[in-house]
Amino acid sequence: MPHSTTAYTEASPDHAIWDSLKQAIARSSGFKRWYANHCEILPLENLSVDQQVTIYLKETLETLAY
Repeated sequence: MPHSTTAYTEASPDHAIWDSLKQAIARSSGFKRWYANHCEILPLENLSVDQQVTIYLKETLETLAY
C-alpha cells in the first residue's frame, strides 16, 4: 500500500485531532481483533499506525457498505 497522502500535515490544526483519533482506534478491541486476523496476510508490522488505521477504516467502511 502506498504511503498515506492525507491533507493532515504537522502544521494543520486537524493533525492533533487525527493523531488522537487514530491512537484511540489502534487501542480499540475491534482494531486489535482485525490486526490479529490480518497480520499473517498483510505485512502490517512494516506499516505506520497511520497506514494500519487507514487500511482498517477502509475495510470496515467497505464491509458496512454491503
